[in-house]
Amino acid sequence: MLRLSINQLKNLKKQKRENRFLLFLDNIKIIKDAIASGLKPITIIVEKEELNEWGDICPIYLADRKTIEQLSDSKTPQGVVCLTEYLPHMVEKPKTNFLVVDALQDPGNVGTLIRTATACGFDYVYLIDSVSPTNNKLIRSSVGTIFQNNIISLSRNDFIKKAKEWKLHLLKADTNGADIFETDFEKMTKNDFLGLVIGNEGQGVSKEISTLCQHTVRIPMKEGVESLNASISGAIIMYQIAKSNLK
Repeated sequence: MLRLSINQLKNLKKQKRENRFLLFLDNIKIIKDAIASGLKPITIIVEKEELNEWGDICPIYLADRKTIEQLSDSKTPQGVVCLTEYLPHMVEKPKTNFLVVDALQDPGNVGTLIRTATACGFDYVYLIDSVSPTNNKLIRSSVGTIFQNNIISLSRNDFIKKAKEWKLHLLKADTNGADIFETDFEKMTKNDFLGLVIGNEGQGVSKEISTLCQHTVRIPMKEGVESLNASISGAIIMYQIAKSNLK
């Protein structure tokens, strides 16, 4: 096994700064999920030879702990860094229930929403003017499910055009909506796929996207509590929508 040289390390650090589509994955499970989804590893760097679980799938280099830490975004790296190129999904009409994330910039929340969407069979996630899917914290929060889902990034104007063209069936959460626990989602989705819109935690769903929503629901809460975290709200509603298909 070759040892990573100083020049190679400098080049990798440069690429990490400049190439936003180059992923530096530092979690073994997420690396396995990415490769299983079809992403091709470019280089794998390990702290110890026994950490190489991938044979000769790509060039494998040995490096010390300090080097691993320099290439990893994790506070406690697992001793492995895999470089792979993220391939953006083409913009396409959803073929299942789907999630629309409207101007949400917190990578932890978005990653958690993607994880829940995948678990609920919402196989399309549209990121509207939101955090990049290549954000390392987002990838870690999704626990690799980002590689199982169709993640589509586009501007609000582009999404609005597509939503009208595709005649999307959209729903949003708001305090003036119907109680989600009394809403017949099974009937609502009988002949169409349903898209849940989750907005920015500070401002909610934008006016432009709100005008496209045919339904509004609310999560009943104790008096004095105005709202829930975006990822929590999204999880509750997605499970309510999907529960008839998860039995």
